[in-house]
Amino acid sequence: MTSQRAVVVLSLDAGAVGSLKDGVNFQKNPEDGKCYIIYKTSTGLKACKNQCKHQGGLFIRDIEDLNGRTVKCTKHNWKLNVSTMKYVNPPDSFLQDELEVEILDDGGLQLIELSPVDPWLEDPREPLELQDGEVKVTYLTHACMDLQLGPRHFLFDPWLKGPAFARGWWLLHEPPADSLDRLCAADLIYISHMHSDHLSYPTLKVLSERRPDVPIYVGDTSRPVFWYLEQSQVKLTNINVVPFGVWQNIDEDLRFMILMDGVHPEMDTCIIVEYKGHMILNTVDCTRPNGGRLPQNVDLMMSDFAGGASGFPMTFSGGKYTDSWKAEFIKNERKKLLNYKALLVRSQQPAIYCPFAGYFVEAHPSDRYIRDTNIKNRAEDLNALINKLAPDVKTWTPKPGSVLDLGLALRDPTNSEAITNPPAGAKIYKDSWDFDLYVDELNSAISSEIFKHESWIRFYYTWAGFQNYNLVVRVIETDDEFEPLTDGYDYLVDFLDLSFPTKRPDREHSYVEVKNRIGVMRYMVLHGRLWDDLYIGFQNRISRDPDIYHHKFWNHFQTELPVDRPDWDQFLQLETSMDEPDTTQEEPKNWNNIVMLTTLTLGVLVAAVVVVPW
Repeated sequence: MTSQRAVVVLSLDAGAVGSLKDGVNFQKNPEDGKCYIIYKTSTGLKACKNQCKHQGGLFIRDIEDLNGRTVKCTKHNWKLNVSTMKYVNPPDSFLQDELEVEILDDGGLQLIELSPVDPWLEDPREPLELQDGEVKVTYLTHACMDLQLGPRHFLFDPWLKGPAFARGWWLLHEPPADSLDRLCAADLIYISHMHSDHLSYPTLKVLSERRPDVPIYVGDTSRPVFWYLEQSQVKLTNINVVPFGVWQNIDEDLRFMILMDGVHPEMDTCIIVEYKGHMILNTVDCTRPNGGRLPQNVDLMMSDFAGGASGFPMTFSGGKYTDSWKAEFIKNERKKLLNYKALLVRSQQPAIYCPFAGYFVEAHPSDRYIRDTNIKNRAEDLNALINKLAPDVKTWTPKPGSVLDLGLALRDPTNSEAITNPPAGAKIYKDSWDFDLYVDELNSAISSEIFKHESWIRFYYTWAGFQNYNLVVRVIETDDEFEPLTDGYDYLVDFLDLSFPTKRPDREHSYVEVKNRIGVMRYMVLHGRLWDDLYIGFQNRISRDPDIYHHKFWNHFQTELPVDRPDWDQFLQLETSMDEPDTTQEEPKNWNNIVMLTTLTLGVLVAAVVVVPW
């Protein structure tokens, strides 16, 4: 079986995208002659093949539909509502396979199809009856589940200690007392993606000290899930990168398949676990898992639900970003997410649904504003909505240590013994965290030798490798309350030519001002970490002019920074040599030479750094 691939089936330039009309658009690929349908609204674009699922006929506009949402097949007059991708004639017949629409930085777009779209249909297995206690699912905390599948234990996304995203996220639920023992006794572990609420190095450090050879499985994402492993000094010896859409056979009864996300295939994954023909689907944090195509009627489905996993809009200021605007925006976004998840569950019709991967809290006292502002969905509210929309789906609101007996629940969804709650008096919510231990580690970077030399700024951003983009960013180091520090750095970076001016350029340009907590910023710079620690971790405050999202910039610093950290040893060696008097006749070393060595021929003459005296 070959691995699943993401194939570009149609590309449009910015001009063609701008000419798309509201409603139904037909677009042909000039290379192969295949036709596609793009549906445009004020909120975005949807797309599919121009091919009826009945017998492969082509669609044309349905002149009877005055709303412009429906197309009609030329073979048998079947009708498709492109706004919902549902066939309306005959009703309740098929759901059209949707293509991913990827908007490019230059304003163009690509339509992307996953091939094959439903790889789990390869080698289907008939479900066998499960015995009581044969399959048990134990919720530990956040996105961590312990699946007992016959004699084996399969653990998902263990974040059991420490913070995530620098110091911004902390566990809401208290993990059961035996959770680390469960981790170290697992037969196999799945880690969905590189975000630190799923790949927790403080947690995996415990595993590495007790059982470093546990098989860990990750998807073959373009940004390796364990890109930071060597720097973390966590010693794990059995990490397995597996292709997408291919069954991984563990034994004759157990297999699993990792699938990519349609929106973030470079990073996010989800998983199907099958035991004796019974499927468990975990979509984790995927925005459009497998491009929106998922197996129907699985035995257990799990997904995120809470929202709030972004700095927007809580960390933004200026213009419209008043507290009242933020509150209204957050309320509406959470409501939309809740409805989307409920409708997804109704369309998938799993036997059992469990919301998870949303149990975090901004617990540090300095983040009280975020905690109060960043209201999240409640699992109980989502399950209540699902019970209303899809009453045949059994819902489970997990608590730390609660257990679902899958066999019992499938035989009799009303059986109260199918779910075992934690014992009376068990601690559900955390009320203390080791703040100092982890914050002190971050703040240890403040006094690093590299920051005694202003030229670290030029060295770092040249290493980062982002330029030729008309954006000027002002970066200000602050204290915990985002007040600028008198002895902190405050500088401009012009990403058009990767220069460091003392004032904003006269040309028309976009401008972003970012205030970063000094300990987190310097730790991130020192270790070459991704800017998710700042942005998703609520460790900065942002204003921008004009008020637009610069996807290319943020995507680069959040997912595309070099895998190898900056070579600060080489940087310091050069600084030392430049401070010493030159007693030789050799050509003096310079920063351009060292930058070319460490960034592998970026080939850009970088201007000298001047710290802005604001």
